[in-house]
Amino acid sequence: MKDLMHTALNYLGIPNNEYAYLAAVILVILFTSLVIHWLLHKVVMGLLRANAKSAEQLWKRSFYKNRLFTRVALTLQGLIIFMQARLWLDADDSALPVIAVITSLWVLLYGLLSVYSLLDTLEDISNTNPAGRRLPLRGIFQSIKLIGATVAIIFALALLIGKSPVILFSGLGAMTAILLLVFKDPILGLVAGIQLSANKMLAVGDWLEMPKYGADGEVTDINLTTVKVRNWDKTITTIPTYALIADSFKNWRGMAEAGGRRIKRAINIDATSVHFLSEEDVMRLRKAKLLTDYIEQKAKEITDYNTQHQVDTSCPVNGRRLTNLGTFRAYLTAYIKANPHIHLGMTHMVRQLSPGAEGIPIEVYAFTNNTEWLAYENIQSDIFDHIFAVLAEFDLRIYQAPSGYDMRQIITGSTQSH
Repeated sequence: MKDLMHTALNYLGIPNNEYAYLAAVILVILFTSLVIHWLLHKVVMGLLRANAKSAEQLWKRSFYKNRLFTRVALTLQGLIIFMQARLWLDADDSALPVIAVITSLWVLLYGLLSVYSLLDTLEDISNTNPAGRRLPLRGIFQSIKLIGATVAIIFALALLIGKSPVILFSGLGAMTAILLLVFKDPILGLVAGIQLSANKMLAVGDWLEMPKYGADGEVTDINLTTVKVRNWDKTITTIPTYALIADSFKNWRGMAEAGGRRIKRAINIDATSVHFLSEEDVMRLRKAKLLTDYIEQKAKEITDYNTQHQVDTSCPVNGRRLTNLGTFRAYLTAYIKANPHIHLGMTHMVRQLSPGAEGIPIEVYAFTNNTEWLAYENIQSDIFDHIFAVLAEFDLRIYQAPSGYDMRQIITGSTQSH
């Protein structure tokens, strides 16, 4: 090849000396590089671009979006220039080391960018998979990018100063303390990301609650140093990744995976409205479909008990009787079981809590079979709308704290009675 170049220079009448030969070689390399650049970026890349845009496969579109083909082509061009220089120039030629260093830096840069594009593509593909979304791959990929950039910088410095990269790598030991200080957050974030992934503690899309950082919403991003949470008021909270290991937080993913969201709400009954049911009350409530079986069973049970123990039923405190509050609890229990929006495979009950200054708390404890926030709130509201509406049927009242007007009536009535 070198003899061919000398022959061509003689044929063209150009002085065949060292500078003319070098200039001719550079022109050939530039011309060849331009031709290869045109072929790669106009012809080959044009075909790949058309195929990627019309492709249904996500990985093809992602390769094009992240410019993987372009960066690989530029890396290949650098290798071709380096091989051409080795082909046309002697090993002792002074221009060869300069071209070698420039092309090596070129290949190093675009090789690193190609790896970045490949990692971005893998992240895009993993985000389409439910299992991939649970893993903090973004933080892991960012760690790989950081390590790759560090190694590339060391090799680039070794090329520029003409020393072995082993010498620079050995010098990193003396800089360990400085590196740990500078890269403290990324290192802690990397370790935290691995722990979060290995223990399945957090994933993108989870509902995270962390009052210490004012976070209460959906996790939108987990990267090397921070976790982004879009709160329900549409604000964004960023939390250091390592804080999720050092501090406690609540992940509501278990609620979503279980398929039930808890209702735990009580109403306070005025204790003065609680009384035994009369025969007329029992006959009236027996007509309620949800209470028919309960009243039939309890009436038989009470009658048998009172008969067996020869109870004098003329006195209300003797024996056993139905109360309006107990019957109300039985009605609510039947109502909860009959509600199609309640998850019957989970705990569901209506219980009486310890009475206090604000009356007798009757609590509904159950789980809805729809965990979406809006649906859950509507189901819960519908249940308590019904509860408030049927209270009067049982002659029960909600406890109301006396207002200023009520207190004046009480004081006036008390004064007049004296």
